[in-house]
Amino acid sequence: MHIKELSIHEFESFVDKSGFGSHYQTYEYAILMKDNGFDFEMIGLVDENNTVVAASLILIKKLTKFFKYGYAPKGFILDYSNKKLLKEFTDKVIEYYKKKLVFIKINPEIAIAEINTKTFKKTYNENVQIIKSLLDLGYVKLKDNLYFESTLPKYNGIVNLKQFSLENLDKNTRNKIKRGASKGLDIEIADYSGIDILYNFIKKKRNKDSFYYKSYYRAFSHSKNVDLFLVSLNTNDFLVNSKNTYDNEFDHNQQVANKLMEHHSEKNLHIKMNSDKILLSYKNDVLDAQDKVSKGDKIYIAGALVIKYQNHFQIVISGYDTKYKSFNPNYFMHYKILDYYKKYYDFADLNGMTGDFTKNNPYKGLNDFKLGFKPKVYEFIGEYDLVIRHSIYTSLLKSGKLAKIFNKTDIKTK
Repeated sequence: MHIKELSIHEFESFVDKSGFGSHYQTYEYAILMKDNGFDFEMIGLVDENNTVVAASLILIKKLTKFFKYGYAPKGFILDYSNKKLLKEFTDKVIEYYKKKLVFIKINPEIAIAEINTKTFKKTYNENVQIIKSLLDLGYVKLKDNLYFESTLPKYNGIVNLKQFSLENLDKNTRNKIKRGASKGLDIEIADYSGIDILYNFIKKKRNKDSFYYKSYYRAFSHSKNVDLFLVSLNTNDFLVNSKNTYDNEFDHNQQVANKLMEHHSEKNLHIKMNSDKILLSYKNDVLDAQDKVSKGDKIYIAGALVIKYQNHFQIVISGYDTKYKSFNPNYFMHYKILDYYKKYYDFADLNGMTGDFTKNNPYKGLNDFKLGFKPKVYEFIGEYDLVIRHSIYTSLLKSGKLAKIFNKTDIKTK
């Protein structure tokens, strides 16, 4: 068997049939990364009948003036539990790239453990044995990151859309979704021009410019595998709902006041004070709504970019205007996205959590938000470097060059 460069058709045909693909291993993703400074090759291991038995998109970029590295996003496309095939592909890849690359980074989409979302204990599966197989073949295991230091997240929440409904969500999440709806929020699927609106909500979350997300949209738009969602505030609905909510609380406040006059107790006083606080909040909503209606502008307050692949989709990036945090637009938006797609797809990838479930986690808000949608949480196998030129790799490692390039700290806490 030998390695050869595949045509787009050969590569896509194999990946589609393999059952191991992801949107990161597609021609569309290659085009996206080419727009962002990478070269790429689509390679395959073929047998004596010229049948492809393993493949990978390899993204290529300079490390220094003289050396380059490769990156196989979400890993090589093969059955990693097939030790013979894994060894054959590894050996042939090293031989194929021995004069071209220093190493190839991989982060296979292999779940090695499921995390109990109540106790946060891990239950490992048979895939954990693949770690030893990789190490035996000379792959260098990079450190296990609890947060987002690696190229792609090591922990992900996956929602089974066949069991998805509002009633099955966490109570706090349900309440926030309903509150968002009561505020007059609307959601729509926008076109390419909406990227600039989305970028206003996400520009502080990643070290990426608007060109990157425009490239993302363009790359996947040809295959119609991208959707851009925007959430707006329907000011007329907001005004009507705010007035109704205020009127209902006003009636309740009067009843509480009468009860307090009849029986002045600490309990009744507490209820009255709490109602006064709520009533003031609702009054401010009415005033805010009246102001927005008078201006007559459409107000966008949240957005998300979604990539679809086979039987699932991934929310690649999402964000909202923090001025409207009390409207819970992120909860409303995620619910509407999942509810919309459940007719067409089996699973939703919420794209990234941390492995730290303690109260001291700086990303606790992000974890809690995603856990509210009742996903199954998986730990993936992590990142590995397949070293091709050992002396150069060791030198770059000792100099700190690799740490400077690959230690990611560009994701903000929520």
